[in-house]
Amino acid sequence: MPIGDNLPTQSEQTFLNLFEPPPQVIEPAIRACRLFNTALDAIFYDVPTLTAQLAEKDAPMSARGEKAPSRIVQFDALTNPEGSLLLIDATTAPYVHKYTNVELFLSSPYQETRDVEIATITGVGSSALGSAALAWDISLALEKPVLAIVPGYGMADVILQALGGWFGFGLYDYLHAKSLIQNGLANVAPQTASIGRRLSASTPDAKTVHGAPVFRRGSGSSDVLHALLTYREAPFKLLVGHSKGALQIGNAIRSLAPERTHALRVVTLGCPIATNVDGVSYYQYLGLYDALGQLNMWGNLPDRWTPTWHSTNPMLPPAMAAGKYAEDAIPGTDQSQNGYL
Repeated sequence: MPIGDNLPTQSEQTFLNLFEPPPQVIEPAIRACRLFNTALDAIFYDVPTLTAQLAEKDAPMSARGEKAPSRIVQFDALTNPEGSLLLIDATTAPYVHKYTNVELFLSSPYQETRDVEIATITGVGSSALGSAALAWDISLALEKPVLAIVPGYGMADVILQALGGWFGFGLYDYLHAKSLIQNGLANVAPQTASIGRRLSASTPDAKTVHGAPVFRRGSGSSDVLHALLTYREAPFKLLVGHSKGALQIGNAIRSLAPERTHALRVVTLGCPIATNVDGVSYYQYLGLYDALGQLNMWGNLPDRWTPTWHSTNPMLPPAMAAGKYAEDAIPGTDQSQNGYL
């Protein structure tokens, strides 16, 4: 369905606006929650290495008196509720390219947007900073560019977080409840429901209710990944998901055409998913000390039990080595030193 379908009429807008608080009242609360989630991502992802290495790579520009890129602005990581696509290449300057529109990314004339073969989705707080850190870890290990899908953060996320989120509901129920809440908000408060959803609203097949995007596959990240897998000329070869990001990948690939999943490799970290898509090779890791991942595995067993917990941040051991585990999915790599049982 094209973007903009089901746009509200003037009478609908007037009626709904009688009951809906203005976005400038709601957005500060969403930004505050986003800031809290950014702090969580500093625990669960290798943010220290990302920031240190980017500062080191930018140092020659500063030494020449040139203005180095403002990485915080690029990541927009602290409070911005909107999602984005971050093309991370740890080997090639400027190392980070940011896109905020899926259709523009798909039609981009730049070669790097067509060459990238790896995509990642994070879990936990899912801020831009955490998403970039996971993609950077994998880009360093594989020496390839990685596309990080940064989930948008809206009122549906705030409500679920206030209720205990996926800590209490389980990952499957988390996405199901999130979709129901988003749909309900779109029906009664479309302006509020649109906050944090610009990225998913920019997909070629976006669906809207009263002008607000609703989820077709459980979450905005799943909708974005599904669109990228469907409409890109060259399909992705490797997908990596951590925590609930793994389930979002599972939802995104479930209804794809067989030719788009042929030879696709999926790595899950801290959340095993159902292996029910033909043509996909799964590489699933779960920590022996990962109570959160074990709580939400829902009968899906990992391929490898690792002596780790839920974090991928090596400063908080025993952490999952995301880059090394991603190497398992690349033919010809040595899997004997990757630290699993």
